[in-house]
Amino acid sequence: MLNWLIDSANHPGWPATAGPVRVPKGTVRLRPVRLRDGRTWSALRIRNQNELLPWEPTGSGQWDRRHQSSSWAPMHSILKAEAKRGAMMPFVIELDGEYVGQLTIGNIQRGAVRSGWIGYWVDREATGNGVAKAAVALGVDHAFGPGRLHRLEATVQPGNGASRAVLRGVGFREEGLLKRYMDVNSRWRDHLLLALTVEELADTAVDSLLRAGRLIPHTEKS
Repeated sequence: MLNWLIDSANHPGWPATAGPVRVPKGTVRLRPVRLRDGRTWSALRIRNQNELLPWEPTGSGQWDRRHQSSSWAPMHSILKAEAKRGAMMPFVIELDGEYVGQLTIGNIQRGAVRSGWIGYWVDREATGNGVAKAAVALGVDHAFGPGRLHRLEATVQPGNGASRAVLRGVGFREEGLLKRYMDVNSRWRDHLLLALTVEELADTAVDSLLRAGRLIPHTEKS
């Protein structure tokens, strides 16, 4: 018990689940990544190459080779190690209990800053009808609640209108343009910096979406 208390003090909010919330496509929740996620992760990443490649950091080697199931175990080990030291909260996005993407809160800083960045991807078959927005809202509330963070940042290419809309819908505001910020698809790309602090939310992000009619109250029958 004492070891758990020490660990939770080092990485508050991890491991944990967040949700569920309901959108027209079904029920969305976040849960920790698992070692046995490898096969599903591989299938989704390979299937979504065209949707993800224009927006993600340049990797080494061909897309399908670096997203084989065998690549998941070492990646999971890194994610778990970063989570254990309190630098990251890596989640799977589930829709009706099925893995449909990932959401990560990373580069977590404590002390006087208490900040991190948030990033996500969602399978093309689960996009639309608020799945991504619900997942980001759950991530924001978890980061500001159990995660004890004060500020979240996100970076997005100016041409990624869908992701910008998701982030704005949850309350993120644009702070500026980062010139040639990241190597994406073998070119240095400009990115917009968006941010949100806990004081800017009048209520939780989920409750704000519920009031706006963007989420369905979870007690409502499908």
